[in-house]
Amino acid sequence: MKLFCAQVASVWENPDATLEKVEPCIARASREGGDLICFPEQFATGWDPESTLHVQGIEGPIVRRLQSLAEEYSIAILGSFREATATLPRNTCTVVTADGAISTTYSKCHLFSPAHEDRMYRRGDAISTFSLAGMDIGLAICYDLRFTSLFRLYADAGVRAVLVPSAWPESRLQHWELFIRARAVEYQFYIAGINPAGITPVDSYAGGSMVADPTGGLLFHAGRHEELHSCDLDGEYIARVRAAFPVNRDRRDDLASISENTTKH
Repeated sequence: MKLFCAQVASVWENPDATLEKVEPCIARASREGGDLICFPEQFATGWDPESTLHVQGIEGPIVRRLQSLAEEYSIAILGSFREATATLPRNTCTVVTADGAISTTYSKCHLFSPAHEDRMYRRGDAISTFSLAGMDIGLAICYDLRFTSLFRLYADAGVRAVLVPSAWPESRLQHWELFIRARAVEYQFYIAGINPAGITPVDSYAGGSMVADPTGGLLFHAGRHEELHSCDLDGEYIARVRAAFPVNRDRRDDLASISENTTKH
């Protein structure tokens, strides 16, 4: 599967302008044989944990435009937006297929409480997977990277890659690379982290988008500016790595009961 990661700077709180800006990225990815192009967290508006501007349903203008672009350029698109619900909005990403259909959605399970995202948004409560070009793929969003239990669920579900649209700030970029590579090695699948560039009213972003393979190696590592990168994800390679080094086969699921019998000294 040929994956493109678009490290872009949003036009702040202006979805129409941002979607117009990123169309050349989609066109290029299509020309170069891409199966899927991914954008950062809430890329159409820029990530703001306290903003409810441009909150809309899955049938709203942002997703409709992604559907139109996917169909026009015959490429699947992963985009993220502020999804309306009956109560608080959700921080949601959606995958649109190359024929413009909605394949799946995922809502961020771990909300970033240091910036009060948990006060303004409603957390998701389920993992989400889809299949493309013969690969089963999972979804996570930004802060989710810090919580290994989510990625364990994806490993148990049999995915061979997890895509993580993010808005990871420059101040913690060292953690970003650490978590991406660690999750890839822990569960022996690809992790793609798609991060923005530029400065917004919320934070400063220095890119660093990357894809780690199941050995922790990087297929690419973007710089700090707006860039478009691609790489090939090979599901059979994942199978070979897992067969050669079956670490998850040795996992202990009974440690909770063992801990109850721990002798204290």
